[in-house]
Amino acid sequence: MTWFFFMLEWLAIPLYILMGVVIVYQGWRFLQARDELRSTFFQLEQDLARNRQAAAVTVIIIALEISILLAGVQVQAVPYLEKERDLDDLLAQQDIGQVSDGDFRTPTLPPIGEGGLDLEIGTPPGGVSDTGFIPTPTLTPTPVGTIIPNPPAIQGCLDDRANLEIPANGMIIFYPTTVRGTAFTDNFSSAKLEISGPSTNDQYVVVDTITNPIQQMSEFSEFLPATYEAGRYLFRLTVFDITNTLVASCMVNVYITDPPLTLTPTPNSGG
Repeated sequence: MTWFFFMLEWLAIPLYILMGVVIVYQGWRFLQARDELRSTFFQLEQDLARNRQAAAVTVIIIALEISILLAGVQVQAVPYLEKERDLDDLLAQQDIGQVSDGDFRTPTLPPIGEGGLDLEIGTPPGGVSDTGFIPTPTLTPTPVGTIIPNPPAIQGCLDDRANLEIPANGMIIFYPTTVRGTAFTDNFSSAKLEISGPSTNDQYVVVDTITNPIQQMSEFSEFLPATYEAGRYLFRLTVFDITNTLVASCMVNVYITDPPLTLTPTPNSGG
């Protein structure tokens, strides 16, 4: 369908000239029918003249509407489609330079006592320990929910200027989800969260607009999946500078599903 709008843009000048000729010709026919209406005294000829006037006015109105629609295509539709095309080209260029990760497999260490760990039994502060050591707690990364195995590859996400931690690539979403990531650049103007999938006819629609830069990994928005039908969606973060130029983007695949059914607890009988 996009080609149709670009074809109208290409044919705009000839169509304007054609509509102008139609309007001038039908205006001449209207004036001619009016003169005939005034100069005749026969009812039949007067009715024919009125019909010609009405037909001329109808054609003029249709030509004016076509001209207005053509102007709308030039002013609104074509610039929007060109912007989307440039954005897709930029994302494709980013994908070319992106390094694809291989299959992630976490190595499994052998159990203690089978040569996996050589720990020296010691006395920890505060008393004797059966294990000989006190585990040191470490920071736990933010949980990102259930992930579909082997989801399609991400697009963009090449640096911290546009990065998403939540939702993660392949994440299943069925409840309101807090968006976590980074979105910033020099001369920052805005950032947009967009989604594309079954409910949007595979066209990106804006979910939220961020007006303040997010330079540290933090929560900055909330995504509500209830308004979308189930399926795979592309969830994209785009960052723009003050010239409204796209400087960074990050797209992940998410899967919207219905909330899981929960069993209703049954009270114990007999109190």
